[in-house]
Amino acid sequence: MNKHKILLIEDDTEISEMLTSYLTTENYEVICAADGQEACKQFDNSGFSLVLLDLMIPKISGMDVMQHIRKSSVVPVIIVSAKDTEADKTLGLGLGADDYITKPFSVAEVLARIKANIRRTTQYDNASIVAPVLLTAGDLIMNLSDYTVTKKGERIELTAKEFDILKLLLQNPKKVYTKEQIYSLVWNDAYCGDENAVNVHISRLRNKIEDNTRTPRYVVTVWGIGYKLGDVI
Repeated sequence: MNKHKILLIEDDTEISEMLTSYLTTENYEVICAADGQEACKQFDNSGFSLVLLDLMIPKISGMDVMQHIRKSSVVPVIIVSAKDTEADKTLGLGLGADDYITKPFSVAEVLARIKANIRRTTQYDNASIVAPVLLTAGDLIMNLSDYTVTKKGERIELTAKEFDILKLLLQNPKKVYTKEQIYSLVWNDAYCGDENAVNVHISRLRNKIEDNTRTPRYVVTVWGIGYKLGDVI
């Protein structure tokens, strides 16, 4: 089995060496970059299973690196940063990060998040070649055989969590989900009251699939409760 390759973008040598040592013992291949310029170069020159990204790095900011990655890839990105305000988390997730871990952290937590994010994408990549299983809502089509989403025939690139949220709603078109339920089912983790993560991913999903985000047709807000699939024909 090929090792999963991780791009670790971190300018703190002590943290970088600690994570590299730990992840290597867990059978991951780790490529390190100490600044944003090197990070973009490394990312463009090699295929990675996941990216660990610090926001406060020299030369090119972590946010700019995030945007660079998302121009060409939906690889899972986990931000690991000392910037822990809600605004920082919202911005990072809004730019396309899949997860956000604040410093100081436990290496066990980082490993658990890495495994969870890689597991999702690996499941997609290893989908069996069978007759397509389609979920539809209006012009939106989700193919569970190859994990693609199209709208009016145009391919829509979704991150793993965006895909899972949309899949949840498409599979249960009449059900209203609270933010707590969405977090527990999609993140596969206990809800800690951080509804911001759900809000940001819903917003990103709407930006990609809705004709008008001010009047969404596919992901509809049920005020005071949560979200459901719209009655799209």
